[in-house]
Amino acid sequence: MNRRDLQAMAEKQREEEQGYTYRVLCCASTPCLSSGGTGVQARFNQLISERKLNAEVAVTATGCMGPCSRGPLVRVQRQGEDEVMYENVTVELVDEIVEKHIGQGEPPARNILPGDIPFFSKQKKVALAYSGDVDPERLESYVGRGGYSALGHALREMSPEDVCEAIRLSGLRGRGGAGYPTGLKWNLVRKSPGEKKFVIANGDEGDPGAYMDRTLMESDPHRVLEGMAIAGYAVGAEQGYLYVRGEYPVAAKRLERAIRTSERRGLLGSRILDSGFNFRIDIRIGAGAFVCGEETALMASIMGKRGQPVPRPPYPAQSGLWGCPTLINNVETFGNIAAIISNGAEWYSEIGASKSKGTKIFALAGKVENTGLIEVPMGITLREIVYDIGGGIPDNRDFKAAQTGGPSGGCIPADFLDTPVDYESLRELGSIMGSGGLIVMDDQSCMVDVAKFFMEFCMDESCGKCVPCRVGTVQMYRILDRITNGSATMADLHTLEELCQLLAETSLCGLGASAPNPVVSTLRYFRHEYEAHILERRCPAGVCQMTESPVAELAEVLPRRMRAMAAGAEV
Repeated sequence: MNRRDLQAMAEKQREEEQGYTYRVLCCASTPCLSSGGTGVQARFNQLISERKLNAEVAVTATGCMGPCSRGPLVRVQRQGEDEVMYENVTVELVDEIVEKHIGQGEPPARNILPGDIPFFSKQKKVALAYSGDVDPERLESYVGRGGYSALGHALREMSPEDVCEAIRLSGLRGRGGAGYPTGLKWNLVRKSPGEKKFVIANGDEGDPGAYMDRTLMESDPHRVLEGMAIAGYAVGAEQGYLYVRGEYPVAAKRLERAIRTSERRGLLGSRILDSGFNFRIDIRIGAGAFVCGEETALMASIMGKRGQPVPRPPYPAQSGLWGCPTLINNVETFGNIAAIISNGAEWYSEIGASKSKGTKIFALAGKVENTGLIEVPMGITLREIVYDIGGGIPDNRDFKAAQTGGPSGGCIPADFLDTPVDYESLRELGSIMGSGGLIVMDDQSCMVDVAKFFMEFCMDESCGKCVPCRVGTVQMYRILDRITNGSATMADLHTLEELCQLLAETSLCGLGASAPNPVVSTLRYFRHEYEAHILERRCPAGVCQMTESPVAELAEVLPRRMRAMAAGAEV
């Protein structure tokens, strides 16, 4: 396939879609599928077929539409009219939609989600621009939106140096959490000597409550593949690996299908778009180890070794897979590449904050009315996310904190609701951007219990290679457990703070070094809750169950033991 064939495919797809009077888009991402989305789509297909409306109505499975807690979601589009989105769609509601909306042109007056609510109007879609609109299992659907045209433009009109420079000028930073400048990393790999180079897309997100990468891979797999291919051209690699978490079977299936379809059409593999560029992508399935999100552990897993981190330097840009220069970026990072090449670096750099350009995808969860997947411009305030997009706290309760960055992040209290959400601002508050998990907590949340939850996660996920992480996380968890059950002392709190510093400074990889972050941030902003647990033996939020007072226990146990000793019994 050449660029002319690609353009013809796009035009044909658009003509086909415009030939239908109605398009019924059924969300087929994991949240909607798990709440009955498969049956909803099947019912639409059945009714459209029975009524012989196949020439007028197209029923399409799409990726994520955003408000996941309201699924299954369905969008009905008609030429020349505003689309209608239905929430919590049941099989019974499908009959009503077909009867009234499609049959009579009058939508049912229930389960309609307005398209102008802040949840949608406050967002800015770049990486998720086509999610919820394209069929993730059809190449033609992606090409119809301009898919792979950015790759063709790069191959024909840009040198590898030009591509790297465009990414640098765009201001794009790695979306995996660290925020390293993407263009700089690409240039390092491009300039590194070596006959063979590799590109890796890290899709092994494991933060509790996070599903940004999974959704992007499920909803628009070709967008990720196109970004990887452009990266391969820019750095001089001919082989890419897409590392997918083992718990993401839908994403793995759709990516595999997308890769094979693209290879058959000449968009991946040899002589892509009739150029001299070759690039192949293979999928590697992770075994569910959180530590494999760390780049050296991830590479070890791809090479068939145990997924454990190794000290750096050398960095992957100099010596990665099998000792060759290797580019590793997060899946979301690759999801932005095609848009930057198509629209220009200046266009992208105008989105977001001064040092944090573009948009960021968040999985909005916790005590908030509208949970789901959102993509917002960098620099938006936390208040806008929680109260405008999220719809506020249920039952009119008070906002207490937001956890960003997952187990590696920190808790941001209500005093900083107007803080811009960007790399620098979050770091100043003792948190991080992370991969994009954002958990909202109300006044019924115990911050000590929250820190304990994340510490237990890090303790379980430690690979055990280095002593600070292997032993330190266990000791920290035990102290937090004693605090929450009321048996700790202020000496324990002092030890906890010492362990935080020890792990941060001596752990081998980012898992151990960042494991103390939830503890450090909650101590910074909610120290009074720790002291209430220890000194007053009470949980201010009423979450933790306290044991009986140690003094009372001794008063009961000692006399009994003394009587037993006097009687000559064993104690």
